[in-house]
Amino acid sequence: MRLNIQCLSNIDSSLVEVPQPSIFTLPEKVMQFGTGVLLRGLTDFYIDKANKNGVFNGRIVIVKSTNSGTTDSFALQDNLYTVIVKGVESGVPVNKKIINASISRVLNANESWNEVLLFATDSQLKIIISNTTEVGISLLNESIFSDPPTSFPAKLLAVLWKRYQYYKADVAMGLVIIPTELISENGTLLKKIIIELALFNKLGTDFLKWLDEANDFCNSLVDRIVPGKLVPNKKEPEETLLGYTDDLMLLCEPYSLWAIESKKKRTQEILSFVACNPTVKVENDINHYKELKLRLLNGTHSFSCALALFCGFETVKDAMQTDYFRYYVKKLMLEEIKPLILSESISEKSAKKFAEQVIDRFSNDAIEHKWINISLQYSSKMIIRNIPLILKNYDSQNLLPKCMILGFAAYLIFMKTKKGTNGLYEATIGNKSYQVVDEKAEILYQHWHDNNIQDAVLSILSDKELWGTDLSLLKGFSKLIIDSVLSLQNGAENILRSLMKENFQNAE
Repeated sequence: MRLNIQCLSNIDSSLVEVPQPSIFTLPEKVMQFGTGVLLRGLTDFYIDKANKNGVFNGRIVIVKSTNSGTTDSFALQDNLYTVIVKGVESGVPVNKKIINASISRVLNANESWNEVLLFATDSQLKIIISNTTEVGISLLNESIFSDPPTSFPAKLLAVLWKRYQYYKADVAMGLVIIPTELISENGTLLKKIIIELALFNKLGTDFLKWLDEANDFCNSLVDRIVPGKLVPNKKEPEETLLGYTDDLMLLCEPYSLWAIESKKKRTQEILSFVACNPTVKVENDINHYKELKLRLLNGTHSFSCALALFCGFETVKDAMQTDYFRYYVKKLMLEEIKPLILSESISEKSAKKFAEQVIDRFSNDAIEHKWINISLQYSSKMIIRNIPLILKNYDSQNLLPKCMILGFAAYLIFMKTKKGTNGLYEATIGNKSYQVVDEKAEILYQHWHDNNIQDAVLSILSDKELWGTDLSLLKGFSKLIIDSVLSLQNGAENILRSLMKENFQNAE
């Protein structure tokens, strides 16, 4: 039996949360650009929960913009899918199964663009959500009158133009627009691009005025690990237990956050699903949420990534099951990163709580989060997430950040790549080779090429174009990195075990 509306009455509701028939009569209030698992496991998860609690009372129309894949799975299942939430929350095991009924339709932009524009004129439409990857929010000067336009911003502008014309510039018909792409100030950036595109398309000053006054482009931050579809050996037992097949089934961790920045009362009223979702935050300023995530979660990932691979770990959970790596992660977060991010908006208590949540999340036995995937665009992540921490540590004249030094040194070794005849770069760890997907790979390759370790490291650290500053000028930093690179040649595990042992000896 395949999951669909017809089979719902035959599903055991003691095993999985089943939607009531009234859900399917709710009006369509949300246009969503993107079919990906992050949106389905986070934003759509929140909307589904609100609907089932009689709060938001609105469903989602998804616009599929890419050519990859089809919408067949959605159609076959009446857009239903199972969300499995597994992990540990506040020390308590979590294992929930929910049939999500938030999606009403999935429209392929290339095949059904007129339907998309028709939905743009629906008076019930209130919200537009997107996750089109970081590349999706970029300017491409093109006509918005194509069928359909190519880029996401042009598609969005076409929707807004259609709505503006249909409702004759009525400011009451403006929309709340929430991009969730992992870009700083994503709403601000998207609005800027939309304005430039409107000028390129000569849509006029009256439209620009409506665009600004009637619509709210919200910066937002999403945080939840949603690895994707379950692999067959984990999906099949779940289907056997539940009694139906589900090609859209996905797995999530218990932790979730959707921080939305807005000062408008109307926006807060429209986003009524916040009422029954305490981890959705609508606030005037969400920078403290971004800083916590960027430094404690993302920064820890980046400092730990190469070290974990050198220790032979494939996944985050594997690393966290060992005492020495778990110790490294806790020391890095609590002793080195946390003190650097405390401010008027980030208290010691909130930073400590977030760090402890990260420990639970990294230790989640149900999530297969691979370190090699975390290494994607490693250099850019290191520049954005961690170089500011290293610089701030030196400015604050804090104690030597041993964990940061080790993590950064391991990253440099990982980026000592070989260049293949196909132009791709490979990192070799033990008897394994990994493809390195990093826009800075060529720069680092040139620094390492035909140089000994000391010269290569000094050359890398002094590259202002790479880091935005000369890291070799930090007092003692170059020597510490060189020494760590040399010591890591003899194995990362021994160094991390020594770090843990040293701490216990000092404690005695």
